Amino acid sequence: MRTAQRNGSKIYYSLYKSKTPILDDYGNNTGEFSITYDTPVAFYLSVSAARGTADVEQFGINLNYNKTMVTHDMTCPIAESTRLWIDKEAVIDNVEQPHNYVVVSVARSINSITYAIREVTVT
Repeated sequence: MRTAQRNGSKIYYSLYKSKTPILDDYGNNTGEFSITYDTPVAFYLSVSAARGTADVEQFGINLNYNKTMVTHDMTCPIAESTRLWIDKEAVIDNVEQPHNYVVVSVARSINSITYAIREVTVT
């Protein structure tokens, strides 16, 4: 019942789309890439409170994450490196706002998907 509809929180996610090589003024590859993401999409799922030290380390000891998200929707397209907007709007006045979380790991089971997410600061 952890992912019951009443426990769902509205989040926005943006999936990784592609990476394009950055070229210099002469058309030479610089070795850097420009990463693009899809348009943010709203989705409802259960978001945990901040992770504490008494929690079971579901994703391992060395993985750095702040919260978890759980859904029973097995068709959910969220994957690692997906950008997330939690407790904030993704687009305000047709301007995309900076994301505040990223997905660092995905754990699929028979009936649910659990995501480990980390808070990030984007300027």
